Amino acid sequence: MATAPTTVPDLITEAQAVEERFLRQIFVRDQMAEWSKHPLVMARADGVSYWDVHGKHYLDALSGIYVASVGHNNRRVIEAIKEQLDRLTFSPAMHGTNPIAVQLANLLAEITPGDLGAVKFQCGGAEVTEAAIKLARQYHKLNGSPGKYKVISRYQSWHGSTLGALSASGLKSRKTVNEPMAPGFLHVFPPTCYRCPFGQQYPGCGLTCASIVDRVVEMEDPETVAAIIVEPIGHTGGVIDPPDEYLPMLREICDRHDILLIFDEIITGFGRTGHLFAAETFGVVPDVLCVAKGMSGGYAPISAMICRRPIADAFWGPVESNPGFVEGHTFEGNPISCAAGIAVIREILERDLCGNARAQGARLRAGFEAMAACHGVIGDIRGKGLFQAIEFVRDPATREPMPDGFGVKVGRRALEHGLLCRFDPNWIAFGPPLVTTGEQIDEMLAILDRSLGEVLAEAVG
Repeated sequence: MATAPTTVPDLITEAQAVEERFLRQIFVRDQMAEWSKHPLVMARADGVSYWDVHGKHYLDALSGIYVASVGHNNRRVIEAIKEQLDRLTFSPAMHGTNPIAVQLANLLAEITPGDLGAVKFQCGGAEVTEAAIKLARQYHKLNGSPGKYKVISRYQSWHGSTLGALSASGLKSRKTVNEPMAPGFLHVFPPTCYRCPFGQQYPGCGLTCASIVDRVVEMEDPETVAAIIVEPIGHTGGVIDPPDEYLPMLREICDRHDILLIFDEIITGFGRTGHLFAAETFGVVPDVLCVAKGMSGGYAPISAMICRRPIADAFWGPVESNPGFVEGHTFEGNPISCAAGIAVIREILERDLCGNARAQGARLRAGFEAMAACHGVIGDIRGKGLFQAIEFVRDPATREPMPDGFGVKVGRRALEHGLLCRFDPNWIAFGPPLVTTGEQIDEMLAILDRSLGEVLAEAVG
């Protein structure tokens, strides 16, 4: 049995932080034995740049992980956090809240579409998608439909690592190792038009990917279905950008069957698609909106579940018959995190970073198109604003995928050249900070283009 040290150990230096003896004390998201051979340990950041502990510079084409919405080392946000540190760092979450949390909740109610206006704060994305699932089930119970408990989500989706959020997710690589999952979750195929699971082509398909959801509801019995949860633009399947009609069709299905429509906007929220929310991008107001990541820009952990006013009203009533929304975490509504959230949102609004996301997103799309024309191995370009991906194929005509984890090879080569992006075996995604300039977009594209060319040349050789 380990014993507590009698003296306080010295902190390790930045240089020591890459030594295996110290890395054995921490888990990261990759396989540790493999990652520790070439560990990436970041030391500082500014704007759209990172520097690792060796001083190597990286352009951040991923906003860390779709988080650094207003860039790294944003002085407005940092000063807001410093000011809050001197005033209040924690309030008793079991007994109430604090003024800065009330301010942020009212700001969110003002900027979200439709009558979305009641906010539950948490720390991360998984917590609020989990909360949304609980909200749906509790709401139906309060409304006299306790049998409505099932949740429909999509294959290739990702809603978080907690058990309920993971059960709603549709990635076998992350689910299988944790099975069995929680009961009451159903999955349907996503709107992957480029590789339609039903063998059809848009627009002549009749949007089977949406209409089949209605059939699943009917087969399961509408009186047992509580919610449908989707990412407006799915990420982990390769940035799945749905047809314009898809989300309105889900909205109609939910309205007809008294089902809550939940949008997981953990990634797409706060300007990523060129609008404050993808709900606005697609013109559909969900019953519940889940946001995180870009809301605090990475300066402090915070997330929010925002529901429509009529749903929130169902949780008001006499305590004898209505316990309210039964859900809570220790750090919800943390004043430091809320101060960061307000500062970030004001930066986005006052600097029109949504407009910049649209402008630089168009520049990014043009760069991807030029790359596709040059190299002949990019079959599809998907996404909106500063959230886009390219899919690699052996032949654009046949859409045959590239073999041997080609996308990972290109992504790793780009990382060697100082570009941080998201890479999977068949696709690469960009999601740079909303403050990114046209010149920085061009520089990111140039590194990716060089990396793609080198990997192709090695494959031929």
